[in-house]
Amino acid sequence: MLLIKAPRNQLLQPLQAVAGIVEKKHTLPILSNVVVERAGEMLTLLASDSEIQIRSTTTAGLDQTNAAITVSARKLQDILRTLPENVDVTLDADERRLTVRAGKSRFTLQILPAEEFPRMRGGEGEPVEIQLKQNEFRSQLGLVQYAMAQADIRYYLNGMLMSVAGGQLRMVATDGHRLAYCSQPAQTPEPGIEVILPRKTVLELYRLLSDGDAPLTMRVWPSQVQFLFNEIELTSKLIDGKFPDYNRVIPPNHPKLLQLARAELAPALQRAAILTAEKLRGVRLVLAPGSLKLLSINTEQEEAQEELEVAYDGEGLDIGFNVTYLIDVLTHVDAENFDLRLNDANSSALFTLPGNDNFKYVVMPMRI
Repeated sequence: MLLIKAPRNQLLQPLQAVAGIVEKKHTLPILSNVVVERAGEMLTLLASDSEIQIRSTTTAGLDQTNAAITVSARKLQDILRTLPENVDVTLDADERRLTVRAGKSRFTLQILPAEEFPRMRGGEGEPVEIQLKQNEFRSQLGLVQYAMAQADIRYYLNGMLMSVAGGQLRMVATDGHRLAYCSQPAQTPEPGIEVILPRKTVLELYRLLSDGDAPLTMRVWPSQVQFLFNEIELTSKLIDGKFPDYNRVIPPNHPKLLQLARAELAPALQRAAILTAEKLRGVRLVLAPGSLKLLSINTEQEEAQEELEVAYDGEGLDIGFNVTYLIDVLTHVDAENFDLRLNDANSSALFTLPGNDNFKYVVMPMRI
């Protein structure tokens, strides 16, 4: 049963698009596999982890035969990766094995029946459909995705809030210690929608979406969401929970304002981070007229001090933060300058962009 004969990249690219969600170890062994399905001239690759499902299609260019198998996603991907770029690859299957041929190379892999693969069904009822541009959606994801929690007992924090309402697309992520918010104009449905996308879904979208202005279609059901782009269909369950009221977290008016250049602040923080305590990762920001000092000390009593000149003539302040949270915003937000707003040693810090009210990043202080 000949599934496909095609250039190596024509197979590898759609396989890489779907294989990112495949877990190395899973309670259902078949979920370590990828579905390879022929339907006429189209070849479909499908993977799932039971929460997310990704389908990618390519042209098979053979006869109209229909066939489907499942095979180890990792092994097939590793084989294709290590083959020469220009080689033609043939996938040929019988009832128990898939044979991969390329030039003088030959590999035989175990397969499982495609009908046993658990596929996610579409949502019930009519979805809310929204049209977006890939680069704008991906850029917005990049502004907030680093602030999502990882394996938090508050499961609703292990994802990102997406609100599409009132002519604005808003995204918010928080792990309880910091919060990232961004918004941009968008054509929004009536009534609007507000959902929590799982962390893994957000990261896969950020990985797969292009930087061009190609279209992205989003379909939203009460418990499921689907994204269609670049011959890819990504379907995901939604997190059922109540996201925190982010408006209460964002401080309305901190009186101390600093304008900081990323080119100066980022390397200074990275150097100070070298001598922070391994677990706490704390750094002190000591603000005085005309000066911002960055101080760190570790359990061996080793110290680091950096000093930046700043246009500031207000009251002094000594406040501590997790240095990783400060470096994160400077790494993921593509801006030359930041506004840093502070109040007192017990209040959060607010990062914004000069003249731009569409991005906000809040960091809670820590005792050092």
